[in-house]
Amino acid sequence: MALPAVRTLDRWDPFREFDSLFTQLSRYDREGWAPLADVTETETGYVVELDVPGVRREDVTVDLTGTDLSVTGELKEREKVGLFRHRTRRTGKFSYRLSLPRDLDADKVAAKLADGVLTVTVAKKDAAKPRRIEITA
Repeated sequence: MALPAVRTLDRWDPFREFDSLFTQLSRYDREGWAPLADVTETETGYVVELDVPGVRREDVTVDLTGTDLSVTGELKEREKVGLFRHRTRRTGKFSYRLSLPRDLDADKVAAKLADGVLTVTVAKKDAAKPRRIEITA
């Protein structure tokens, strides 16, 4: 009687599958890729941090239309010498879009690019900021 072949199971990693799916889908995306981002709400406003390593300041555009924040740009491919054997770094056009709440102050928007992170800060209107109310007798 022959024993069944022993099969070793790799540990299932759902993130590996998502990464593979994202890579496959990004090949068909006409708008390019979307950078990873964190969005934080503070007492005074909203902070959007986007990972864009290697992108130059002049290759990024930040637009605010109403409450819609749009960041578009391009990570230009550097000239390489030799034949690629493995490639996972993204290049080309990218875009990131976000709808913010209505309590923002469109006149107080700032964007800063440092160490591969684009930080966009949008202030809240003064009426939307929390206030401590004094209790009187």
